[in-house]
Order: sequence, then structure tokens, then C-alpha cells
Amino acid sequence: MIAITGATGQLGHLVIEQLLKTVPASQIVAIVRNPAKAQALSQQGIVVRQADYTDEATFAAALSGVEKLLLISSSEVGQRATQHQNVINAAKTAGVKFIAYTSLLHADTSPLGLHAEHVATEKALAASGIPYALLRNGWYTENYLASAPPALEHGVFIGAAGDGKIASATRADYAAAAAKVIAEEGHAGKIYELAGDHGWTLSELAAELSKQSGKPVTYQNLSEADFAAALKSVGLPAGLADMLADSDVGASKGGLFDDSHTLSKLIGRATTPLAQSIKAIL
Repeated sequence: MIAITGATGQLGHLVIEQLLKTVPASQIVAIVRNPAKAQALSQQGIVVRQADYTDEATFAAALSGVEKLLLISSSEVGQRATQHQNVINAAKTAGVKFIAYTSLLHADTSPLGLHAEHVATEKALAASGIPYALLRNGWYTENYLASAPPALEHGVFIGAAGDGKIASATRADYAAAAAKVIAEEGHAGKIYELAGDHGWTLSELAAELSKQSGKPVTYQNLSEADFAAALKSVGLPAGLADMLADSDVGASKGGLFDDSHTLSKLIGRATTPLAQSIKAIL
């Protein structure tokens, strides 16, 4: 059986959609915090089990009979290392034979503050003795396109990434890679640096938004502090705002760029172009 953590999350449900193309529903275990949100999965014949990243014992029970685990990183930045260690401990207790983990692009050398918890998890996996693969995901295109509506409204797209190239891909692209690695054999010991086929700058994103919408949009580069303050002023939690600002500065240093085309080679098709993603949201 194959288990997916965070199965009702934005990435998790896309992974399950992909898995269903090649794996019987009865062989997929969706691990969720709130089973009420997973009724659609249950109706498809998927096994739904409740567990929380903070509770190692319930996680071990939820992993009973599971051979392969896709550990999708927790959304709780600052608590991830401990939470992931709980899951890895539980996997060991349950006798899981393979773990694939969604890490961060070039985690070991990344200038993004986010890298620390991913590196800690990678080290925990190495120490666990369980065969594993690292899916080092770059940025999701959706992370930036969430800011498109206010940019179109005000004519300005703000950020702190300067001229840094961002090789993003969609969640669906990364989900296809995760489904392939967790369903197939032969991926143990592999580190996949996953990113989109083509890098772009935030100025180019603004230009493409302008071109497709017919509304003038320019990119305004801010300092890390000013960008974080702007995000907080529109209601983002302080921790999230600071993380996004730090990540933009990391992007300015090349932290979100990779041109190895590992992702498209892995999924057997080109990654989704930025222009296509913008067209879809418009």
C-alpha cells in the first residue's frame, strides 16, 4: 500500500489524482487530520486514516500495512523538523520500506531561510535507515499567481526578487513527479532537483500579466523589510509575510532557479509554461 500525508492539501489531492491512473484506489492510503474533508476520497474507494504530524503514535497506527510513504512537508513552518521526525519515527515503527519526501530545491545550498527545516528532515531520513528519495521541489507557479488579482487591480506587482530567475512549475507538475516516484520501483537513493523548464523574472511575470489582460502592470522591487510590511498590511500573518519576503530575496540570489530539466524528464512532458498558467487564472 502507498500512503500520502496531507492528502486533502493542495498538493496531496493532485498526487492522488495522478496515482489513481496507475494504482487501485484500495491500495492508496490518504492520511488526513480531518476525515470529514476526505469524504470524496472515501467515495472513490481510497483508504482514509486520521493522523497528525504532532502525534507519532497515531501516525504509526495509520501507517499499518503501508510499504511506501509520500511525506508531503507540513505547512507549519517552524514546526516542520519536529513534525517530520515524528512521521519518520512512526514509519520505522510501522515497517515502511520506502519514503519519498517533498523537500526544497537545492536544499543543501539554498539561500532561502526555509531550507533549514528541509535539511533537518533530509538528515533525519538518512539516519532512519529507511530507503528514501528526495523530491526537492522548486516554487509553485501558484505561489506568485495568487498575487495577480491585486496586481491587476492596482497596476503594480510587488516583490523583493530583483532580477532573480524563478524556474517555477505548477502543483500539478510536481504532483505528477511525486506520483511517479512513489508508485514506481528504483527511486531509492535518488535526489531530484525539480523545477520548471523556463525561468522568468517578476518583471517578466508582470509583463505577461499586462499582455494577456490588456491592463498595464509593472513590477516594483522592494526591500525585504518593505515587502514584508506590505504583505502584513493586507492581512498576511507576520510569520508567513516574513517567510515570503525572505524567499523573494533568496530568489534574487538564484535560490529558485534550476535549468537541469529534471522535472520534465521525470514526468515525460514539458512543465506548464507561465503564460499558460496566467491564461488559466484570467
